[in-house]
Amino acid sequence: MQIKDLFTKKKYATIPSEPRKRDNIPEGLMNKCSKCGNIQYSKELEKNLKVCSSCGHHHRLSAWERIGMTLDEGHLIEYDAEMESVDPLEFPGYASKLEQQKSKSSLRDAVVTGEGTIGGFPVVVAVMSFDFFSGSMGSVVGEKITRAIEAAHAKRLPLLIFSTSGGARMQESILSLMQMAKTSAALSKFQGAGGLFISIFTDPTMGGVSASFASLGDYNLAEPGALIGFAGRIVIEQTIRQKLPDNFQTAEFNLQHGQLDKVVHRKDMKATLTKLLDMHCAREGTANGG
Repeated sequence: MQIKDLFTKKKYATIPSEPRKRDNIPEGLMNKCSKCGNIQYSKELEKNLKVCSSCGHHHRLSAWERIGMTLDEGHLIEYDAEMESVDPLEFPGYASKLEQQKSKSSLRDAVVTGEGTIGGFPVVVAVMSFDFFSGSMGSVVGEKITRAIEAAHAKRLPLLIFSTSGGARMQESILSLMQMAKTSAALSKFQGAGGLFISIFTDPTMGGVSASFASLGDYNLAEPGALIGFAGRIVIEQTIRQKLPDNFQTAEFNLQHGQLDKVVHRKDMKATLTKLLDMHCAREGTANGG
Protein backbone atom coordinates (compact mmCIF):
# COMPACT_ATOMS: atom_id res chain seq x y z
CA MET A 1 0.00 0.00 0.00
CA GLN A 2 1.26 3.44 -0.90
CA ILE A 3 1.03 6.42 1.43
CA LYS A 4 -1.44 8.24 -0.87
CA ASP A 5 -3.92 5.35 -0.47
CA LEU A 6 -4.32 6.19 3.24
CA PHE A 7 -5.86 9.56 2.35
CA THR A 8 -8.18 8.35 -0.42
CA LYS A 9 -11.88 7.96 0.54
CA LYS A 10 -13.27 4.62 -0.50
CA LYS A 11 -16.56 4.35 -2.37
CA TYR A 12 -18.93 2.21 -0.33
CA ALA A 13 -22.16 2.86 -2.26
CA THR A 14 -23.48 4.53 -5.33
CA ILE A 15 -26.64 6.62 -5.45
CA PRO A 16 -28.82 5.89 -8.48
CA SER A 17 -29.70 8.88 -10.62
CA GLU A 18 -33.39 7.85 -10.62
CA PRO A 19 -35.39 6.53 -7.64
CA ARG A 20 -36.20 2.86 -7.81
CA LYS A 21 -39.78 2.06 -8.72
CA ARG A 22 -41.72 0.12 -6.09
CA ASP A 23 -43.75 -1.89 -8.55
CA ASN A 24 -44.51 -4.64 -6.04
CA ILE A 25 -46.53 -2.42 -3.64
CA PRO A 26 -50.21 -2.31 -4.64
CA GLU A 27 -51.90 1.07 -4.85
CA GLY A 28 -54.07 1.83 -1.81
CA LEU A 29 -52.63 -0.98 0.32
CA MET A 30 -52.05 1.30 3.31
CA ASN A 31 -54.05 4.17 4.75
CA LYS A 32 -52.86 7.05 6.92
CA CYS A 33 -55.21 8.56 9.49
CA SER A 34 -55.72 12.26 8.78
CA LYS A 35 -56.04 12.98 12.51
CA CYS A 36 -53.31 11.02 14.33
CA GLY A 37 -51.13 9.86 11.43
CA ASN A 38 -51.52 6.17 12.28
CA ILE A 39 -50.82 3.92 9.29
CA GLN A 40 -52.78 0.71 8.87
CA TYR A 41 -53.80 -1.69 6.15
CA SER A 42 -56.74 -0.38 4.16
CA LYS A 43 -58.53 -3.72 4.49
CA GLU A 44 -58.22 -3.56 8.28
CA LEU A 45 -59.61 -0.01 8.23
CA GLU A 46 -62.59 -1.17 6.17
CA LYS A 47 -63.22 -4.06 8.58
CA ASN A 48 -63.29 -1.47 11.36
CA LEU A 49 -65.98 0.51 9.46
CA LYS A 50 -63.36 3.09 8.45
CA VAL A 51 -62.74 4.13 12.05
CA CYS A 52 -59.08 4.60 13.06
CA SER A 53 -58.03 1.85 15.47
CA SER A 54 -55.55 4.21 17.13
CA CYS A 55 -57.52 7.43 17.81
CA GLY A 56 -61.11 6.54 16.89
CA HIS A 57 -61.31 9.09 14.08
CA HIS A 58 -64.30 8.42 11.84
CA HIS A 59 -63.17 8.62 8.21
CA ARG A 60 -65.69 9.89 5.70
CA LEU A 61 -67.87 7.39 3.87
CA SER A 62 -69.40 7.50 0.43
CA ALA A 63 -73.18 7.26 0.20
CA TRP A 64 -73.08 3.63 -0.89
CA GLU A 65 -70.57 2.64 1.80
CA ARG A 66 -72.92 4.04 4.45
CA ILE A 67 -75.92 2.33 2.88
CA GLY A 68 -74.03 -0.97 2.96
CA MET A 69 -73.25 -0.54 6.67
CA THR A 70 -76.71 0.63 7.72
CA LEU A 71 -79.49 -1.03 5.72
CA ASP A 72 -80.25 -4.72 6.16
CA GLU A 73 -78.04 -6.64 3.71
CA GLY A 74 -77.08 -3.24 2.26
CA HIS A 75 -80.19 -3.41 0.08
CA LEU A 76 -81.79 -0.17 -1.14
CA ILE A 77 -84.68 0.36 -3.54
CA GLU A 78 -83.38 3.59 -5.01
CA TYR A 79 -85.54 6.61 -5.85
CA ASP A 80 -84.86 9.04 -8.71
CA ALA A 81 -81.64 7.30 -9.72
CA GLU A 82 -81.46 9.09 -13.07
CA MET A 83 -81.93 12.63 -11.73
CA GLU A 84 -78.89 14.86 -12.26
CA SER A 85 -77.94 18.54 -12.13
CA VAL A 86 -77.93 20.84 -15.13
CA ASP A 87 -76.50 24.33 -15.51
CA PRO A 88 -79.58 26.59 -15.26
CA LEU A 89 -77.61 29.82 -14.75
CA GLU A 90 -74.86 28.96 -17.26
CA PHE A 91 -72.30 29.49 -14.52
CA PRO A 92 -68.77 29.53 -16.01
CA GLY A 93 -67.16 26.09 -15.86
CA TYR A 94 -70.03 24.49 -13.93
CA ALA A 95 -71.10 22.03 -16.62
CA SER A 96 -67.59 20.61 -16.99
CA LYS A 97 -67.15 20.41 -13.20
CA LEU A 98 -70.36 18.41 -12.94
CA GLU A 99 -68.98 15.87 -15.40
CA GLN A 100 -65.73 15.66 -13.44
CA GLN A 101 -67.61 15.08 -10.20
CA LYS A 102 -69.72 12.32 -11.76
CA SER A 103 -66.61 10.57 -13.04
CA LYS A 104 -64.72 10.94 -9.75
CA SER A 105 -67.51 9.83 -7.40
CA SER A 106 -69.54 7.48 -9.64
CA LEU A 107 -72.63 9.40 -8.47
CA ARG A 108 -75.05 11.61 -10.38
CA ASP A 109 -75.31 14.09 -7.52
CA ALA A 110 -74.56 14.48 -3.81
CA VAL A 111 -77.41 12.39 -2.37
CA VAL A 112 -78.82 8.88 -2.79
CA THR A 113 -82.42 8.27 -1.72
CA GLY A 114 -84.65 5.24 -1.48
CA GLU A 115 -86.22 2.71 0.85
CA GLY A 116 -85.07 -0.40 2.66
CA THR A 117 -85.12 -1.90 6.13
CA ILE A 118 -83.08 -1.36 9.31
CA GLY A 119 -83.40 -4.10 11.91
CA GLY A 120 -86.45 -5.33 10.00
CA PHE A 121 -88.21 -1.96 10.08
CA PRO A 122 -89.06 -0.44 6.67
CA VAL A 123 -87.66 3.09 6.28
CA VAL A 124 -87.09 5.80 3.70
CA VAL A 125 -83.51 7.08 3.68
CA ALA A 126 -81.54 9.91 2.12
CA VAL A 127 -77.76 9.55 2.31
CA MET A 128 -75.54 12.46 1.31
CA SER A 129 -72.01 11.98 -0.02
CA PHE A 130 -69.20 14.51 0.50
CA ASP A 131 -67.23 13.15 -2.46
CA PHE A 132 -69.62 14.79 -4.94
CA PHE A 133 -69.04 18.55 -4.97
CA SER A 134 -68.31 18.50 -1.22
CA GLY A 135 -71.87 17.41 -0.58
CA SER A 136 -73.15 20.83 -1.65
CA MET A 137 -76.91 21.26 -1.91
CA GLY A 138 -78.19 22.26 -5.33
CA SER A 139 -81.57 21.84 -6.97
CA VAL A 140 -81.23 18.08 -7.42
CA VAL A 141 -80.21 17.44 -3.81
CA GLY A 142 -83.14 19.49 -2.55
CA GLU A 143 -85.59 17.88 -4.97
CA LYS A 144 -84.49 14.30 -4.20
CA ILE A 145 -84.68 14.87 -0.45
CA THR A 146 -88.10 16.53 -0.78
CA ARG A 147 -89.38 13.59 -2.83
CA ALA A 148 -87.99 11.18 -0.23
CA ILE A 149 -89.85 13.08 2.51
CA GLU A 150 -93.06 12.97 0.46
CA ALA A 151 -92.60 9.23 -0.15
CA ALA A 152 -92.19 8.61 3.59
CA HIS A 153 -95.34 10.67 4.17
CA ALA A 154 -97.39 8.80 1.58
CA LYS A 155 -96.20 5.35 2.70
CA ARG A 156 -96.31 6.22 6.43
CA LEU A 157 -92.69 5.16 6.90
CA PRO A 158 -90.01 6.62 9.16
CA LEU A 159 -87.50 8.93 7.47
CA LEU A 160 -83.74 8.90 8.06
CA ILE A 161 -81.33 11.42 6.56
CA PHE A 162 -77.55 11.09 6.83
CA SER A 163 -76.19 14.57 6.19
CA THR A 164 -72.75 15.71 5.11
CA SER A 165 -72.27 18.97 3.24
CA GLY A 166 -70.13 22.03 2.74
CA GLY A 167 -73.30 24.09 2.28
CA ALA A 168 -75.34 25.47 -0.60
CA ARG A 169 -73.96 25.11 -4.15
CA MET A 170 -73.01 28.61 -5.22
CA GLN A 171 -73.12 27.73 -8.93
CA GLU A 172 -76.91 27.50 -8.63
CA SER A 173 -77.28 30.67 -6.54
CA ILE A 174 -80.84 31.39 -5.38
CA LEU A 175 -82.06 28.06 -6.80
CA SER A 176 -79.81 26.34 -4.27
CA LEU A 177 -80.92 28.53 -1.36
CA MET A 178 -84.57 27.81 -2.18
CA GLN A 179 -83.98 24.15 -1.30
CA MET A 180 -83.64 25.09 2.37
CA ALA A 181 -87.24 26.31 2.48
CA LYS A 182 -88.56 23.52 0.24
CA THR A 183 -87.13 20.66 2.29
CA SER A 184 -88.13 22.30 5.59
CA ALA A 185 -91.72 22.82 4.38
CA ALA A 186 -92.00 19.18 3.31
CA LEU A 187 -90.68 18.07 6.70
CA SER A 188 -93.20 20.27 8.49
CA LYS A 189 -96.08 18.52 6.71
CA PHE A 190 -94.54 15.09 7.31
CA GLN A 191 -93.93 15.63 11.02
CA GLY A 192 -97.27 17.40 11.44
CA ALA A 193 -98.95 14.20 10.26
CA GLY A 194 -97.07 12.16 12.88
CA GLY A 195 -94.11 11.06 10.76
CA LEU A 196 -90.87 10.09 12.49
CA PHE A 197 -87.71 11.82 11.26
CA ILE A 198 -84.26 10.78 12.51
CA SER A 199 -81.44 13.10 11.41
CA ILE A 200 -77.83 11.91 11.55
CA PHE A 201 -75.00 14.44 11.22
CA THR A 202 -71.72 13.16 9.76
CA ASP A 203 -68.45 14.96 9.13
CA PRO A 204 -68.84 17.70 8.04
CA THR A 205 -72.39 19.12 8.01
CA MET A 206 -72.23 22.85 7.41
CA GLY A 207 -74.02 25.78 5.79
CA GLY A 208 -77.51 25.56 4.35
CA VAL A 209 -77.91 21.85 5.09
CA SER A 210 -77.25 22.27 8.82
CA ALA A 211 -79.50 25.37 8.79
CA SER A 212 -82.45 23.52 7.27
CA PHE A 213 -83.55 19.88 7.18
CA ALA A 214 -80.54 18.42 9.04
CA SER A 215 -81.45 20.22 12.27
CA LEU A 216 -85.17 19.41 12.21
CA GLY A 217 -85.12 15.79 13.35
CA ASP A 218 -87.31 14.34 16.05
CA TYR A 219 -83.99 12.79 17.01
CA ASN A 220 -80.73 14.52 16.08
CA LEU A 221 -77.77 12.15 16.22
CA ALA A 222 -74.14 12.56 15.13
CA GLU A 223 -70.97 10.57 14.65
CA PRO A 224 -68.06 11.34 17.03
CA GLY A 225 -65.96 14.33 16.04
CA ALA A 226 -68.28 15.42 13.22
CA LEU A 227 -67.96 19.10 12.31
CA ILE A 228 -71.39 20.72 12.61
CA GLY A 229 -72.23 24.38 12.09
CA PHE A 230 -73.27 27.12 9.72
CA ALA A 231 -70.37 29.52 9.09
CA GLY A 232 -66.72 28.53 9.48
CA ARG A 233 -64.61 29.18 12.55
CA ILE A 234 -62.53 31.98 10.98
CA VAL A 235 -65.61 33.89 9.81
CA ILE A 236 -67.20 33.68 13.25
CA GLU A 237 -64.04 34.70 15.09
CA GLN A 238 -63.57 37.70 12.81
CA THR A 239 -67.22 38.69 13.29
CA ILE A 240 -67.41 38.44 17.09
CA ARG A 241 -63.70 39.26 17.61
CA GLN A 242 -63.27 36.47 20.12
CA LYS A 243 -61.29 33.25 20.23
CA LEU A 244 -63.52 30.20 20.03
CA PRO A 245 -63.00 26.97 22.04
CA ASP A 246 -60.80 24.31 20.41
CA ASN A 247 -63.71 21.86 20.21
CA PHE A 248 -66.13 24.44 18.83
CA GLN A 249 -68.60 23.04 16.24
CA THR A 250 -67.72 19.41 16.99
CA ALA A 251 -70.48 16.89 17.64
CA GLU A 252 -69.44 16.74 21.29
CA PHE A 253 -69.66 20.54 21.65
CA ASN A 254 -73.11 20.56 20.07
CA LEU A 255 -74.28 17.75 22.37
CA GLN A 256 -73.01 19.63 25.42
CA HIS A 257 -74.95 22.74 24.36
CA GLY A 258 -78.24 20.96 23.62
CA GLN A 259 -78.11 20.86 19.82
CA LEU A 260 -77.93 17.06 19.62
CA ASP A 261 -79.65 14.18 21.39
CA LYS A 262 -76.76 11.72 21.21
CA VAL A 263 -73.30 11.16 19.73
CA VAL A 264 -73.18 7.60 18.41
CA HIS A 265 -70.09 5.60 17.43
CA ARG A 266 -70.35 4.16 13.93
CA LYS A 267 -70.25 0.57 15.18
CA ASP A 268 -73.30 1.31 17.36
CA MET A 269 -75.27 3.35 14.82
CA LYS A 270 -77.39 0.59 13.31
CA ALA A 271 -78.29 -0.82 16.74
CA THR A 272 -79.21 2.66 17.99
CA LEU A 273 -81.41 3.34 14.96
CA THR A 274 -83.08 -0.06 15.34
CA LYS A 275 -83.86 0.71 18.97
CA LEU A 276 -85.39 4.08 18.09
CA LEU A 277 -87.47 2.52 15.32
CA ASP A 278 -88.62 -0.21 17.70
CA MET A 279 -89.81 2.46 20.15
CA HIS A 280 -91.95 4.23 17.54
CA CYS A 281 -92.91 1.86 14.76
CA ALA A 282 -94.55 -1.43 14.01
CA ARG A 283 -92.40 -3.86 12.07
CA GLU A 284 -94.56 -3.49 9.00
CA GLY A 285 -93.42 0.17 9.00
CA THR A 286 -96.30 2.23 10.39
CA ALA A 287 -94.98 5.31 12.22
CA ASN A 288 -96.89 5.95 15.45
CA GLY A 289 -95.43 9.29 16.41
CA GLY A 290 -92.96 12.05 15.69
